[in-house]
Amino acid sequence: MAGYVGVVVDPWLQSQFTQVELRSLKAKYNSVMREYGHVTVRDLPPVMAKVKSIKDVITKDEISSALQESYPDTGQEIDFEQFLRECLNVQAKAAGKLGGTKNSSSFLKASTTTLLHTINESEKSSYVGHINAYLRNDPYLKTYLPIDPASNEIFNLVKDGVLLCKLINVAVPGTIDERAINTKRVLNPWERNENHTLCLNSAKAIGCTVVNIGTQDLAEGTPHLVLGLISQIVKIQLLADLNLKKMPQLVELVDDGKDIEELLNLPPEKMLLKWMNFHLQKAGYKKPVTNFSSDLKDGEAYAHLLNVLAPEHCSLDSLDVKDPTERAKLVLDHAEKMDCKRYLNPSDIVEGSANLNLAFVAQVFHQRNGLSTDSNKKITFAEMIPEEVQASREERAFRMWINSLGISTFVNCVFEDVRNGWVLLEVLDKVSPGSVNWKHASKPPIKMPFRKVENCNQVVRLGKQLKLSLVNVAGHDIVQGNKKLILAYLWQLMRFNIMQLLKSLRFHSQGKEMTDTDILNWANRKVKSSGRTSGIDSFKDKSISSGIFFLELLSSVEPRVVNWNLVTKGGNADEKRLNATYIISVARKLGCSVFLLPEDIMEVNPKMILVFTASIMCWSLQQASEESEISEISTDDSSSLKAPSDGEDASSVATDSVSNLLLDDAASDTSQVENISSIGEDDMASVAPTKG
Repeated sequence: MAGYVGVVVDPWLQSQFTQVELRSLKAKYNSVMREYGHVTVRDLPPVMAKVKSIKDVITKDEISSALQESYPDTGQEIDFEQFLRECLNVQAKAAGKLGGTKNSSSFLKASTTTLLHTINESEKSSYVGHINAYLRNDPYLKTYLPIDPASNEIFNLVKDGVLLCKLINVAVPGTIDERAINTKRVLNPWERNENHTLCLNSAKAIGCTVVNIGTQDLAEGTPHLVLGLISQIVKIQLLADLNLKKMPQLVELVDDGKDIEELLNLPPEKMLLKWMNFHLQKAGYKKPVTNFSSDLKDGEAYAHLLNVLAPEHCSLDSLDVKDPTERAKLVLDHAEKMDCKRYLNPSDIVEGSANLNLAFVAQVFHQRNGLSTDSNKKITFAEMIPEEVQASREERAFRMWINSLGISTFVNCVFEDVRNGWVLLEVLDKVSPGSVNWKHASKPPIKMPFRKVENCNQVVRLGKQLKLSLVNVAGHDIVQGNKKLILAYLWQLMRFNIMQLLKSLRFHSQGKEMTDTDILNWANRKVKSSGRTSGIDSFKDKSISSGIFFLELLSSVEPRVVNWNLVTKGGNADEKRLNATYIISVARKLGCSVFLLPEDIMEVNPKMILVFTASIMCWSLQQASEESEISEISTDDSSSLKAPSDGEDASSVATDSVSNLLLDDAASDTSQVENISSIGEDDMASVAPTKG
């Protein structure tokens, strides 16, 4: 079956963990079971010490003491559900040791915790209203819409995966080829799972954080996880146009040209705040708004904003009202006259609901932004900024990949956000756990420039330890924002990342690395083994642009995933685009996390083509049996595959890693397949400063 496989346990335990956590814990439990034939109390401390919410907080001895409170006999056998209960008990002790749940590194972050899974009814109603408004005319969904905002029907409607896929396409049109969505009125479990897999991988591709959500969670309609995902998708839609390239009028927010570059790199949320403060200053409002919560509770900022944007509808009379709730009601009455009363009610303003306030301000911006439409000089200046298409495409790919890793910092712009070194250290800690010396790292906000250089020096040093090509590169090059160098560094880091995954899937490799040639040969053999005749000579082969080879490759690893009635011959640009968009959605539906664009296939971008092939190979390796897969990827010297380390079985490693990695370059040698693997190194060399 494509995608994730659910772990079913006692209903109460099921509510305490996400499927991602259950799979990880199941893998740890199974590794002990395979080694000893059973699992006893004395086996648990070293296993629990590796659990994210427990490690570095409680020692093995402390875990042993905690277990002995429930099981004095350390030889007693433990089943999986008992293991889960003890994990919860030990995790609670870890939380207590840190000073309560406020500082606890619980199984999930606070925004999506399963231990305190409360639902904000106001947010639910607002998002349901959003769905009703934007999807009510959809041919498939119109029989189910509108949904009653006061009910919980939304959590039932998402269970087949169709609604969430459609919502993603509303947020970022064209993300999913809707031909790939299973839309029968009655779907079997395999088809539903395909839709959920397509949804989660596509959500990652547009910038959502989904590391704690599995397909089983969506199939069950787990309320807090579903609502959290919908919230992210809606936010991405509302902030989509808040950048200088899509709306050059925003250049009016800065005084002169020197601030243009800063404006270009400003995250959408901060851009919205900057826009709001720009108009508040014009209105004579003295207090700057720095957030969408506490600064808006009294309603005064809203009153001034609406008055300056639509004085014909909105007066400042609401400021004379002393009761905050009444004032908030007047503000929304004024907004309704501008057709902006959506997403929140008076109590949401008074209580400082950050998500709903942001949504409301974004809607006001789209309805009436108050910016000049004839600011020709400034708009022309903004349009003069060079559009580096390839760099922009790669930046997008790296940004989505980094955000999919589940690091604590959300990246809005790679070129700007990596300059203090912290984000790169977080990424390094993910791809090479334990490599970062956090005692010598400075966490943002960083005021002293030399601290940023120290962070970036460690980034370079760790890169060299991972054998990345960093000739004549120093930390200050990253601090200065050298774009080519940053892209080249990330490319090599991603290559290292995918190589570790591929190596873990080669069960007995005796340390032999995977090469570009191995990946190319695997793909050609896989296609031919299915009885088809197409093949490629390299990852630069122009025949790739038609899309036929990838469709045959996807069909060879899972015959039922491609609907050949939807495939074109790829003879012209339109047919190539249809195939390319379908390929990407089919791969995501299969279970591959892919961040390339249709243009990368159509133009045969060798980096992304290699990455994409590696992602399909990872999925195939994960699914196949050990015996059949060894025969397919073994080289002439019969190299075999290496078992994963740290007590994880191969399928667990792949399941947890594939969802985060599959954008990466699987190259290892620097001289394989027309030097594809050396692209990042060549870029690095070309931009590396010479020592003077």
